[in-house]
Amino acid sequence: MGGNAWTWTGPYQRDLEAAFQQARAETLARDDHGFGERTIEELWRDPAWHEYIFTGGTATVLDFPCMIDATDTDDGPFMRPLTAAEIHAWSPTGQPTQEEWDEALASGRLDFPARAQGNCTPLYSDGEPTRIGYWGVTAD
Repeated sequence: MGGNAWTWTGPYQRDLEAAFQQARAETLARDDHGFGERTIEELWRDPAWHEYIFTGGTATVLDFPCMIDATDTDDGPFMRPLTAAEIHAWSPTGQPTQEEWDEALASGRLDFPARAQGNCTPLYSDGEPTRIGYWGVTAD
């Protein structure tokens, strides 16, 4: 099996870690994947959740226990924001729009991360950050 690529956008917050936590909470509230009413932190302490994530996953931000620093090179399962240089490589203004992000992923100018990893970046509208683009690959 080779992992499944996915994309999603979530609400913007200046603090990307806080936005990631909000995105995970909202995603879990919509679908608990049969694990009942527990927090994401409780799920990541459950070996059954690990089995679920690493043999299929959710193809969402729930597949990652935490966000790491943009310059961190650790393997997943982690969500990692892009560095400014990584953003400028496919978005010359450094303020990518949703359309620019979609096109960069579709054309291969912006790569999907390796299996069991995710990336994120703010997306702009009229020069203001309005959403966060998340993309990743499941572990399976």
